[in-house]
Amino acid sequence: MKTSGTSASLGLLAAVTWGGSDFAGGVGARSAPALLVAASGQIFSLLALFALCMGLHLAAPGTHYLLYAALGGFEGALALALLYRALAMGAMGLTAALTGLLTALVPTVYSALHYGLPAPLTAMGLAAGCTAIWLITHQPSAKRGGPGAIATPPAALLLGALAGIGFGAQLILFKMAGGGGMLWIMTAARAAGIAALALVILIMPPQKPWQGFWLAGIVSGALDTVGNLFYIRAAQLGRLDVAAVICSLYPAGTILLAAVALHERPTRRQMAGMAVALAAVALLSL
Repeated sequence: MKTSGTSASLGLLAAVTWGGSDFAGGVGARSAPALLVAASGQIFSLLALFALCMGLHLAAPGTHYLLYAALGGFEGALALALLYRALAMGAMGLTAALTGLLTALVPTVYSALHYGLPAPLTAMGLAAGCTAIWLITHQPSAKRGGPGAIATPPAALLLGALAGIGFGAQLILFKMAGGGGMLWIMTAARAAGIAALALVILIMPPQKPWQGFWLAGIVSGALDTVGNLFYIRAAQLGRLDVAAVICSLYPAGTILLAAVALHERPTRRQMAGMAVALAAVALLSL
């Protein structure tokens, strides 16, 4: 159907911009604290969104829409902090894969419970999408028990799982907030996200020098905001599970950008995941 195809296309645009956001943030985090990169991006986005809302004289949506958006922004920022902590604790491959998979699965389960089971082709696309996410994000650092193998502590997996649940819940909350004006919704989400990151930074101040993070933060935050707007629109036009799974393919964009800009070659597993992702998007567009 036309609406399904439009929703899938918007979801794909969200995945592309989120992938670019993570690439910019990842490059910035090589020389500056990751939380400061994220916080600076959210501050810039908040100022830009608020200026747009005021300059365009946009009417504020209902309080309940703003509340859903603020809750999503707050707990999503906390989930980001949990993910950064989890990735710093051990091998990143399994933790990142678990987080990415749960980000897609949580809204998929919610959608099935609240909106009914999807059509068979859509269900096949969702399964293919989740498989693609796992293939793209899971990178075993070494053979189990082999030399150089890096163990993933159970605490890292727990934090990664909590982060994935938090990201998935954020997608649900943004869907629930989607009945209001999108720019005001993102403004509320950014304000709450800044509050959450400020709380984390106060409790656990970054150890790296507090400098060199603004440029990467601005680029990352701008792309993340645009991706969120694409996602909200995709969720408005189509099923929540379809929008969530397609958007969760964003690591493919990050990997491709790293291949082009940093000459980091994707693994065969990641290339296979990207092929499966294309098949998933095609199925979900029908």
